[in-house]
Formats: sequence, structure tokens, C-alpha cells
Amino acid sequence: MRRLTAALLVTLLGAAPALAQFGPQGPPAVGVMTAARQPVTESTDFTGRIEAVNRVDIRARVTGFLQERTFQEGQEVKAGDVLFRIERPPFEAQLEQARANVASAQATLENARVALARARELQSTGAGTRVALDNAQAQERTANATLLGAQAAVRVADINLGYTDILSPIDGKIGRASLTPGNVVSPTLTEPLATIVSQDPMRVAFTVSSRAAGELQARYESRGGPSAVVVRVRLSDGRPYPQAGRIEFIDTQVDRNTDSLLIRALIPNPRREGVQAGAAGDRALIDGQFVTVTVEGNEPVQAIVLPRAAVLQDQGGNYVLAVDAEKKAQRKPVRLGRTIGDQVVVEDGLAGGEQVISEGLQRVRPGQEVNPAPAGAPPPGARPPGAPASPPAPAGRAG
Repeated sequence: MRRLTAALLVTLLGAAPALAQFGPQGPPAVGVMTAARQPVTESTDFTGRIEAVNRVDIRARVTGFLQERTFQEGQEVKAGDVLFRIERPPFEAQLEQARANVASAQATLENARVALARARELQSTGAGTRVALDNAQAQERTANATLLGAQAAVRVADINLGYTDILSPIDGKIGRASLTPGNVVSPTLTEPLATIVSQDPMRVAFTVSSRAAGELQARYESRGGPSAVVVRVRLSDGRPYPQAGRIEFIDTQVDRNTDSLLIRALIPNPRREGVQAGAAGDRALIDGQFVTVTVEGNEPVQAIVLPRAAVLQDQGGNYVLAVDAEKKAQRKPVRLGRTIGDQVVVEDGLAGGEQVISEGLQRVRPGQEVNPAPAGAPPPGARPPGAPASPPAPAGRAG
């Protein structure tokens, strides 16, 4: 029994140092970084749609049989190019008939003038009556009016003959033709013969909520307003479009249904190098396509940028934990701006120079004392990379 008690006493005394290792620990180790200002390009994203600056529906101005189509669907055309031809002979005949009516009216007018001169002569000699003179004057005026009407009919017939060649009013790309030669066309057709949309430049139209519009105005008003920003787009597959645009129009009214404001920007749409004109995909921007619109400042501004992981959120909003002079974590509410990859811009809440905790946040509570070290540095007591492992503790002697 004495030997057993002595063995237990020795065991407990030997275990005392091991139990001491599980005593209270020190402040949690955290990684901190300095909230420093750096150049940042401010930008805001919206959803937009590409629009052609000019868009024209091609329609016939006269009724007739469509004789010829002179273009390939999808090609680019110039202003003044002939697109369709309507059968000409009926309109040429109408023009000749109108000219014949002019000749007849001229003969009638000359005869009326001769009769008027005779009536005046007779009336001056007393052989003619006043009634006869008045009738001759009326007939002369009527013949003159008939001639003017016939001459106007010639101009109308000539104009209608010119309308048999349907011309392009603008430069642009022409779409599909709705009718083929042989069909009767007229101004009353509900569907246009074709549609032409201009290609360069293009417009990008997007809507901005009233709140976002107010924020953009407050941000750029002192820097020059719309001239202080550029507009960039990303295509539907995520590729950035290389050309930048400028805002050309801001609507004067807010849409009452959506509480949003329409903004339009002009953006170049040059032909891609190495692609034949009029070929499919010769220009990157197409009328009607959806794009992501980015409104960004011309010049970068100084702003605080933190890792997104350093920002926490609760019911009170976004906040960070900063280490004060007493090495205690203090909560600081922040207002965030745009996200750049895995980082976020802090627009308000930090003055710069604060030591913000970016690593080990899960072990810290506001007001708690911490053991700060530069973010990315190994924790205290950690073995440096490449250092040999510690030698094993010597084995105890057997009793």
C-alpha cells in the first residue's frame, strides 16, 4: 500500500507541468493592415442597350410593281444608293400625258388672249358690248389657271417618276427585304420594304435610378459634370469593348413608373480590322444588343481600399475592426463603394492610417484586446518556412 501511494504521488507531481499548459491564453493574434489611400478609378455599372443613331424604315412613295432589288441583305449602303426599282413605263406615260395637257392649256390660253384683245378693240370702237369684254377676260383667266394646273401636274408626274427609284436616305447597314421583285408595293403597306440602321457611332442607352443619379451628380458635379466621366461597355460574353464613349443626353424627366432616369452616350463603332465590309460581325456593336455599361471618372481619385474579407456586416450595416493605441479592437462603421476583384473601396468611415484587422477576425470581438501583427506575417512562435523541425523531447528514464 505504501508503494502504491508513493507511485501515485510521483505521477501527480510529474503531471503538474503538463496541466499548466492548459491555463488561460493571451490575446488572440490577428493580422492588421494600414488603411492607406491610393489612386482608384471610380466606376458604377448599369445594364444598357445599344441603339443606332439613325434608323430608317424604307417604304415606297408610289404604287407599282417592284421590278428590281439592287442590294444584298446585310450589306452597308451609302446615302443616295438605289435600293429598289419600281416599274417605270406607267409613270413615264403619266408624265407625257401631263406634258400634253400643258401644251393644250397653252393653246387655249393663247386663243383666249386673242379673243380678249378683239373684245377690247370692239368695245373701244363702240361695236362691242361690255358683257362680251367681261366674258373674254374671264375666259382668259380660266385658261391661264388651267395652264398653271397642267404645269403642276407635270411636276407631280415627274416627282412620281423619280420615286420609282427608291434611294437610301442615310449611310448604314440594311437588313432583310420584306418583298421580292414582282410584288405590288405602295405607301400603305404596313411592313417596310427594309430597314437601315447607321453604324458609326452608336448610342448606348441605360436607365439610372433616381438615387444613383443623385449620387453620380454629387460625385462628379464639381469636376465638370458629364464631361468628367467616360462610358465603357462590356459585351454579353463579358469581353470589354475597347472604345470609350461620352454622355450626350440626360433625360429631363424621371420615369414615374420606374423612378429612373434615361441616359444616352455616343460610342465609336469602327469596322474591325481584317473583316470585309458588310460581313457578319464586321462591327462589334449591333443595334438592339444588351451590354453592361460602366460609368467611370476620367481621372483616378485617392480612396481607401481594403480586402473584402476585412469588412464585416450585421444588422447595423458594414463595419471593420480597427486596433487602437491600447491594442483593442474597435468597431468602425463604413460605407462601401465599388468592388475591385477581391477588394472594396471604402467611401466613408475611415480617415486613413487606421490599423484594420484583416486576418483572424473570427477570434475577435469589439473591445477585446488583441495581439496585432502585419497581415501575411507568420503567427508568433510559428516555424519560419524552410527551418528544421524542433528536435524531439528526450525520453524519460525507465523506473
